Amino acid sequence: MIDKNNLINNTQSYGGVWILAEVAGKAIDKVSFELLSRGRQLADARSTELSAVVLGWRINQSDLEELIARGADKVIFVESPQLEHFLVEPHSACLLELIKQYRPEILIAAATTTGRTLMPYLAVRARAGLTADCTELKIDKETGGLLQIRPAIGGNVLATIITPAARPQMATVRPRSTKPAPMQKGRTGEIVRINPPADLLKSCLQRLGFESDQSTHSIQDADIIVAVGRGIGNARNIRIVEELADALDAAIGASREVVDRGWLGYPHQVGLSGKTVTPKLYIAIGISGAVQHLAGMQTAETIVAINEDPQAPIFTVADFGIIGDLFEIVPALTERVRQARKK
Repeated sequence: MIDKNNLINNTQSYGGVWILAEVAGKAIDKVSFELLSRGRQLADARSTELSAVVLGWRINQSDLEELIARGADKVIFVESPQLEHFLVEPHSACLLELIKQYRPEILIAAATTTGRTLMPYLAVRARAGLTADCTELKIDKETGGLLQIRPAIGGNVLATIITPAARPQMATVRPRSTKPAPMQKGRTGEIVRINPPADLLKSCLQRLGFESDQSTHSIQDADIIVAVGRGIGNARNIRIVEELADALDAAIGASREVVDRGWLGYPHQVGLSGKTVTPKLYIAIGISGAVQHLAGMQTAETIVAINEDPQAPIFTVADFGIIGDLFEIVPALTERVRQARKK
């Protein structure tokens, strides 16, 4: 049996809540403002300080100040040319050094590509626990510990996970699962600039280049997603899904099977091994509904499924289901959408 009082005594040397503010180019990514909403609630519940940690190079002062205006009490900016682009080794080494120096009680990051790469690596090096892809975070009123809540068993239950002994308590949070923290005029805080030593910036990896996703819409930011599965048959047939997406001004998503076959690129992949999305409308076309895919999209506000198999698991989470031949249904739906848009 866990002695809760003993655990509290063992963890008293740790304090404060941290969020990892992500950087896009030389600006703070807006997902950081969602983390500030989460972090502010946790810090207030613990009556402690909220800090935003930024790793990058030549970030605008106004961006750092915006983190404070949106809820941070302190911004810790670790700046170096070697941190301009994400590499897991130098980023984790700098974060680990900060953890040793400041001893935060809680550290949260977004469940983005960066967060999903960095946080597990850091958790191992810090010998800390990590809960991935949380949809809710709370403070246990009895112990003061972090309650990390996430979907489990294919999204059929919500699991509450605790880290009773290891510190910091670490979690990644599903993007778009909360609203960004609002601007608060006149709010003040501290900005600490740190130049890391060279030994923390070493890496066995070398960044050769970057190829950006040329899609009109990012699936994580989209209000409407038209997603395609193996039922589309082959890469040539994806054009009918693209036409529907164009008519709806929607992003195009995909199951892992479609991406593995090379019909669409990884930025389109929805699911546990891809992106977690929460659009207002999600149209699943030819997707059977493996649990890994369902876990990445079932929190959409409205789900429409089109599949010829009436037993497809996707229908268990769909608000509207259409059983039939997608090659007949999708073009007809596209035409109806275009007609409606003309009115």
